[in-house]
Amino acid sequence: MAQVEIKSADEIALMREAGRIVCEILDELEKAVAPGVTTWDLDALAEKLIYAKGAKPAFKGYLGFPSCLCASINEEVVHGIPSKKRKLAAGDLMKLDFGVVYRGFFGDSARTVPVGKVGQEALALVNVTRQSLQKGIAAAVPGNRIGDISHAIQSYVEAHGYSVVRSFTGHGIGRKLHEKPEVPNYGSPGSGMKLRSGMTIAIEPMVNLGTDEVGLLEDDWTAVTLDSKLSAHFEHTVLITDHGPEVLTRRS
Repeated sequence: MAQVEIKSADEIALMREAGRIVCEILDELEKAVAPGVTTWDLDALAEKLIYAKGAKPAFKGYLGFPSCLCASINEEVVHGIPSKKRKLAAGDLMKLDFGVVYRGFFGDSARTVPVGKVGQEALALVNVTRQSLQKGIAAAVPGNRIGDISHAIQSYVEAHGYSVVRSFTGHGIGRKLHEKPEVPNYGSPGSGMKLRSGMTIAIEPMVNLGTDEVGLLEDDWTAVTLDSKLSAHFEHTVLITDHGPEVLTRRS
């Protein structure tokens, strides 16, 4: 079984800083989301704020990804590439997936932001996805296993009639953006790696209105729902402690 790095107190302090920076920048990006704004505008703002806060982009250049921000709209699930041609419109669901590196440690978070007034169907999907993340976080305690997180997310999502994306998972995080273990959004309770205090993981449910199946656009990055129905995405970087899960990318 793959070794998972248990973070020291000093390393956790740096990850808290990385997480704080991610949260603060996502707050500013969320404020900037509005009809007529391009995804390129949002990416430019993200990059400006990253360097202003003494951090570096986590995504730009990672495996060739060209931008600081993953900007995915409506049926786009994840990894959307910002574009000057892509303007937000009222009723869209804008998924902001974003990370930084701060003094060698990564923070990673995502949120789905309604653009202007959106329909009830879209709002319901967003709310269930957000709540499924909280269900997963609540299961992230020492002695539990990865499958307990996975099952908490899947069972909540499917009880509301939606599907969890299986092609992408959450992940360990620390000195690298993606570390062991993988954290799927589906699975059986009591399965997988046992959770230990000092582990840091990114939990990130991606939830679809229709089928869980996804395909890739011609840019080889943007994942979309196969049935073109809406998708929502939320993510937090979480520290597992003896006192319960600590969310590093949440407003303090």
